[in-house]
This record gives sequence, C-alpha cells and structure tokens, in this order.
Amino acid sequence: MSLLRSHAGADGGRGGERAPTAPAPPGPRATPRTGPAGWARDLAMGMRFAAGGGREGWIRTALTAAGVALGVAVLLLGSSVPTLMDSWHGREKARENLGQAHEPRSADNTVRYTSVDTTFRGAPIRGRLVRPDGAHPPVPPGIRQLPGPGRMLVSPALKELLDSPEGALLRDRLDYTVAGVIGDDGLLGPQELTYFAQSATLAAPDGYRIDHFGKSWDPQPMRAPAVLLVIMTCVALMMPVMVFIGTSVRFGNERRERRLAALRLVGADVRMTRRIASGEALFGSLLGLAGGAVLFLGGRQFASVITLWGINVFPSDVAPGPLATALIALLVPTAAVLVTLFAQRGITVEPLGIVRNRPPIRRRLWWRLALPTVGTLLLVPLVWQRPWSDTPLNTIRLAAGSMLLLFGVTALLPWLVDAVVGRLRGGPVPWQLAVRRLQLSSGSATRAVSGITVAVAGAIAIHMLLTGMQAGYTQAYAESGKLPQLGLWGNSKGWPQTQRALAALRGTTGVTAVRGTIEGLVVPMPLAGRAPADRAQATVAVGSCAELRHLARLGSCRDGDVFLTDVPARDRVIAPGATIDLNAPLAEGGPAAPHPWKIPGTARTARQIAPGYGPGTFSYDLLATPSALDTGRLNDPMTEIKVDFDRATPDAVEHIRNTAAHIDPSLNEFSAVDNPHTAQYTSVRNGLFFGAAITLLLIGAGLIISTVEQLYERRRLLSTLDAYGTRRATLGWSVLWQTTLPVVLGLGLALGCGLALGSLLLSMIDSAVIVDWPVVAAMTGIGGGVILFVTVLSLPPLWRMMRPEGLRTE
Repeated sequence: MSLLRSHAGADGGRGGERAPTAPAPPGPRATPRTGPAGWARDLAMGMRFAAGGGREGWIRTALTAAGVALGVAVLLLGSSVPTLMDSWHGREKARENLGQAHEPRSADNTVRYTSVDTTFRGAPIRGRLVRPDGAHPPVPPGIRQLPGPGRMLVSPALKELLDSPEGALLRDRLDYTVAGVIGDDGLLGPQELTYFAQSATLAAPDGYRIDHFGKSWDPQPMRAPAVLLVIMTCVALMMPVMVFIGTSVRFGNERRERRLAALRLVGADVRMTRRIASGEALFGSLLGLAGGAVLFLGGRQFASVITLWGINVFPSDVAPGPLATALIALLVPTAAVLVTLFAQRGITVEPLGIVRNRPPIRRRLWWRLALPTVGTLLLVPLVWQRPWSDTPLNTIRLAAGSMLLLFGVTALLPWLVDAVVGRLRGGPVPWQLAVRRLQLSSGSATRAVSGITVAVAGAIAIHMLLTGMQAGYTQAYAESGKLPQLGLWGNSKGWPQTQRALAALRGTTGVTAVRGTIEGLVVPMPLAGRAPADRAQATVAVGSCAELRHLARLGSCRDGDVFLTDVPARDRVIAPGATIDLNAPLAEGGPAAPHPWKIPGTARTARQIAPGYGPGTFSYDLLATPSALDTGRLNDPMTEIKVDFDRATPDAVEHIRNTAAHIDPSLNEFSAVDNPHTAQYTSVRNGLFFGAAITLLLIGAGLIISTVEQLYERRRLLSTLDAYGTRRATLGWSVLWQTTLPVVLGLGLALGCGLALGSLLLSMIDSAVIVDWPVVAAMTGIGGGVILFVTVLSLPPLWRMMRPEGLRTE
C-alpha cells in the first residue's frame, strides 16, 4: 500500500476520493544524546561488553587489570610515605623528653631520665634509664607502669634477641631482669630494639629531671643526599608506571575493533563507538584499581620486616592520605578513558572494518630539544649552590628539572627514530621490511619504547647517586677506621674513677691499648665591659704523664706539671703565670661565678702530636696532671677514653662495650668499626635494580601489544607475502629488527640522559662522578633481553596471520 495519497480537489474530485490534507510540519530531528547521560550510557555499554565477552574477553580484561593494579599499588605506596613518616615521628615525639628548658624540682610526679643507647653487632639499641622521685612518676606510651629497680621492659624484637643464643654477649651488657614487653605505642616499629630500665644509682649530671613525656619537637630536615634520593626515586618510579598504565588499557585492541565495527553496522556513530571502547578500558581500569588496592594492602604487611636507614614501621602506618587516595581513585579511571580516546583519534570505525586515516606526522625538533634544555637549566644552578639547602623552591626545581630532562629525552626518541630510519637504505630482505615499516609508521613502537627509556635513564641516575653516596661513606669510614679504635666519653666523676675505668678496659678481651683524659673548657677571667660571650675559649686535658704523652711530646714529666701546647690559634691570655676561669659559661647557661686558677709560671711548651683520624681527634691548648688542676672545678668536665683493639679477636668490640656498660651505662660511644651505610645502600641499590628490571619487563609486555597491533594492521600484507612463498624466518627476522631499532636508539638516549642527570646530582652533593658500569651494562642487557622477549612472543601471532584466509574479503 502506498503511503502517498492521490491528489483531489476541494470539490470532491473523481472517484469520490477525499480531499488532500496539508502536510504535517517537520518535527525536530532526532540527535544522539551526547551529554552526561549519553556518556554514562555508552560507558556502561562498553563495561557490559568487557564483562560479558566470554573467556577471551575476560583474559583481555585481566591483562588490563593486572597492568593497572601494579601501577596503582606503586602510586598508593608512594603516596603513603608522608603518612608513614608522620606516624613514625609522632611516636618518637610522644615517648621522648631528653631534658626540659626549665628543669622541675624533685616531686612526687618527677623522674630522673637519661639515654643509654648502645650498638650490638652493627644493630642500634635504644636504651633509657629512669629513677622515679616519687610514687606517681610520668609513664611513656606503651608502658603501664615503670619497672622496679634492676628490672627492665623490652621490645618484642629485643626480647627475641636476648632469648636467642646470638644474644649471650648482649645479656651480659644489659644486666637487668626482663619484667615485661613494651607495647606498640612505645615502639617506632616492630623490629626496633629498645629497653626501658630503672637504675637505683642514676643521679645528676648523668640524667635529666622531667615531669612528663612528649616533647615539642620538629624532625630535622633531610640533608641534600637524602632529599635528592627521595625526589629522584619518586620521579623515576612514577613516570614509567604512568606509561605502563597508559599501555595496559590498550590490551585486546583487535577484538575490540571487530566489535566496534559491528556496532557501526547496527547504527552507532563514530563518537559512540569511541565512548563504548573507553567503557571497556574503564572496566579493566576499575578492576585494576580494586586489584591495586588489594595488592597494596597485602604488600604493606611486609613493612614490618623492612628497615631502611633505621626506619621500620608497622603495616598500619603505610596508609595513603584521603586526598591522595581520592585522586588516585579518580585519575586512574579517567586516564584510562582519555588514553583510549586519544589512541582512537586517528582511527575511523566503519561498518566493515577499521580505517586508519592518520596523516603523516612531521616531527619538529625545536620543542623536543627545549624540554631537556629547560630541565638542565633548572638543575645547573643547584649544582653551584653551596651549601645545598632543602627549601620548597629547590625541591620543586629539582623535581621539575628531572622530569623535564627525562620527558624531553622520551620526546626526542620519535624524532630520532624517524631521522635514523629515514636515511637507511638497502640491506637484507628482513632488514628492509623492518626499516620500511618503521618509515611508514613508527609511532606505536616509540610509544612503548619511551617507557623503557624513562625507566633505564632514571635507574642509571639513581644508581649513580647511590654509588656516589656509598663511596663517600666508605671512604670516610676507611680513613677514620684505619686504626681499630673505639672512643668513649661521658660525665667525669674525678680522676680516680677514670683510672678504674682505664684499668677495667685494659683487662678486656681483645684490647691492645687504652688511654684517657678528663677534658673541659677554660676562658680568660672576665674583664669590666667584656661580655662572657666575647671571651675566647680554650681546651684543657687532665691526665697522668703516661696519658698526656699520647697527646704531646712532653720531655720530662711528673705529677704536678702543666704544659702549654704549640697550637697556633691559642689565645695569648693562656700563658705561664696568667689567671684563667675554670668555670667556662656554657652556651645555654647564664652568667656563672668564676673559678679562677693561675697557670704555674713553670708551665712549659710541648709540641702536640697530630691527632690524625678516628674518634677523639681533638686539639688541646693546655695539658695538666691531676694534682696540678682540680677537675671538680671545671664546668661539665668530660672523660674521654680511646680504646685500641685487635680485629682478629672475635667480638672484641662487643666485649669493650660490655665493659663500658659495667663502668657507666651512660658512657657514649664513637667508633668507625660499624659502617651501617654499606649494607643499607647495597640493599637499596639491589632493590632498585630489581624494581627497574621488573619495570622493563612490564613495559616489554606493552611493547608486545604494540608489535601485535602492527602485525594485525598488516595481516593482509602478511597473507600476500605468505601466498607468494616468503619464508617465515624472513618475516620473523623483520619483526626482530623492527623491535631492535627503536629499543637500541632508546637505550642510547637513556644512557646519555642517565649519565648526565646522575652527574648533575652527584655534583649537588660534592661527590666525585662515579659510574656504576656493571649496572649500566646490566640495564643494557635487560633491554636486549626485552627485544628477544618481545620477538619470541610475537612469532605465534605472526604465524597465525600468515595464512591464505587473510586474503578473504567481504
């Protein structure tokens, strides 16, 4: 039946047909919904396609989710560092109080408190001694009540060490009865070695009187090497991770394109198909977001067994802030959608297939050179700055300069690949096929290789920084540790007590020599109109003739003699017959009553022996024997002891520490026998190396996707070559060369960028430029392994596409 009515006049016309009616006005044209509702509908449809795609669809989604999950876990871990450090410093602040500005008087709620830290086989042990003044002393977090006299509370890790056979020497040093375990609130981390003991003999000046725990304390800013390391680690980790997230959402492109073509066949427009494709990527990224959260929650359980630079935390401390969590949860799915839309900007989905209509790109060089140039200009002034200071501006300049330098090198890679392959001619057939393919389109290959470039360049720079820092510490310890020596110092209680300490140390296993003196500061007598701060200070050492002979060439010496050293900077007031003040005012103290003492006129000049390296390397202006100068009149005199030992004696240092603890638990130690930095830096370097290797393998997975996509685009050509009898080995070698060329060029750029950035960073910390060539070679070798890895895994899809069925058309 015709939908067109016959024409009839108003007078009825022939055949009695009805008069024609006026045509209806045209209604509004139907337009597809493109607002938020349309976006939500299309993204939801894409998510349903990804969820209901059968086994192959779930494999694609799982691969996408795995890549995104790894990136999300790294982002969550990095964003947890501020919270982690706040918790760590907060517990330290809550449990400590090493002296108050105005010491309280003895009362029912005060306690005498001091630090008795020690070291056992390179592991630091935090110790605190208390003696309550009344029945209601303050109690630090993690402890219900103070232990009784001669008893101590220990951390779980220290209790485990004391109970083990390896802790026998330490049990002799910590001569207290274990009365309980310190709670988590009183520990910086589960692996911390710490104890809290009560001593019945603790008195001034060995301790402070306090009336509360917790202090108004701000952590010291990190020094330049640590700041550089933290910033560069974040930059070098985050950039490859973001590249990998962008690559992961491209898994399964071939199947997706077939489905999008079918959608176009049933009436969807191009924009709708792009939004549906974004919905599929969104589904995988949301699963990856959830998987990354699970991976992060599981991985942070290992925080309790990891200690870096003395920092060990509880798993609950590793938690990103709410703002960082919200940003990651929002930006990762958004990035997946944007990357998918960006990847399809040069693709037109037609009902019968995909048309790639992207015009040839002319890559301009000037802005690619501008990026690393600007980055270098931001970093160079930091090299000239002396000393390097950790200010917000310097931190921003360092992070921005490093990122621009790394990103600029990745921007140079596409131009370099085009410039190199555009000049290549001739060669074997596989080589020509690879070169021609890169000449036609190198964008997809260089996108994946750019991640390798960033990872390798960042890894080389960080390893150079770590190697320079470790070499500096090693050299310092090697210089100061040439002579096996251990230094001890503490508050002096008179020369007889010092003599007993020297005798006890001489009888200790492994000790070869011991020497010690009592040291203090002296100043000229105050003059009218001369402020105390204007008086030059001089150093004095009191000891027997045998002890003083280790400090200067005395000639004849007997008890009662006084010597002036030949120190060029000595104040002229320190002279024979001059009167000096033994009660030198301390920096934090107010004016003190002078303790005058006249230097004997018989005082002779002695040539001081160069102190050299090692603990206790001080210069002295005045040397006195015990009967010539009463050390009790000095203001805060200190006992200084140097102990030489035999390295071949097992645990000689631990025996010395045990003896020192029995002499006076508050004796402090300075030694160069334990270099904790070597093991820490070695573990960090190894961890970063394996992390960089894993990152390269993950980026290699993205390179496989890129290679398979390119093969799918050429499936008809591959089928034609196969039909003409082209050997499979020829095409396999062409895939190898097609992968090798961008990777080799990218590794070359990464090597240059990493060496340049590492040299700038080492110059900032005044370190010699040291290149860790084994790491550079290993990174290059891993890059070569990625090439073979990609080639081998690309061969099965290549064989499947080299079939006559590929010539079939519709």
